[in-house]
Amino acid sequence: MPVELLAQKQKPKNRSWYDDKLFHFGFSLGFNTMDFRITPSQNYLAADSLYPEVSLLNPGINIQIITDLHPANHWDIRFLPGVSFGQRNIRYYKNNVLINDQQRLESSFIEFPLLLKYKGDRLNNVRPYVVSGLNFRYDLAAKKEYDEEKPVYVRLKKPDRYYEVGAGLDFYLVYFKFSVELKMSNGLFDVLVDEPASGHTEYRNAIDKMKSQMWIIAFHFE
Repeated sequence: MPVELLAQKQKPKNRSWYDDKLFHFGFSLGFNTMDFRITPSQNYLAADSLYPEVSLLNPGINIQIITDLHPANHWDIRFLPGVSFGQRNIRYYKNNVLINDQQRLESSFIEFPLLLKYKGDRLNNVRPYVVSGLNFRYDLAAKKEYDEEKPVYVRLKKPDRYYEVGAGLDFYLVYFKFSVELKMSNGLFDVLVDEPASGHTEYRNAIDKMKSQMWIIAFHFE
């Protein structure tokens, strides 16, 4: 290949002092859509024909502090404590007719993700990567008791554990590194409180299991 063509492909690389340090820090802003993976109760469905599902997804936000340990050239260990906010709506159908769309469950999480990041080779000022790991979340908005003033008849447990996988691109700018990351976060446990609301037991009983799921697009500044 001619030297002139190689010279055209190669661009000046911005310094990456943050990749040379054992530790570096940053912050992250993101947007999420929270969801549930609902397993309907087949026994209750056969007896009452009540079927639950999640309605249209609502946008939420994520804010995190980045602590990055760089033990090897292609590997980082990342701890990103922060908060996330969102809402999920459950609709109930009977004989394919919507009978209740008022089950709005808000969540305000404090979260503690610990992730392993594998980085590919750098091409000029861009570097692809994948991440995976575990996240502990605690829902500050989960209710200890039902609110008689609100017609919400299911409750969520406060703690939950998630596994997370994602991919992104690091962009090496002049003064900092900017990253765009898409990540899926799946809850490992049933988060539905096993206590029906008095007078409205059908809403809890129609669900066998309910696990959390979240899609996140994050913008990292390091």
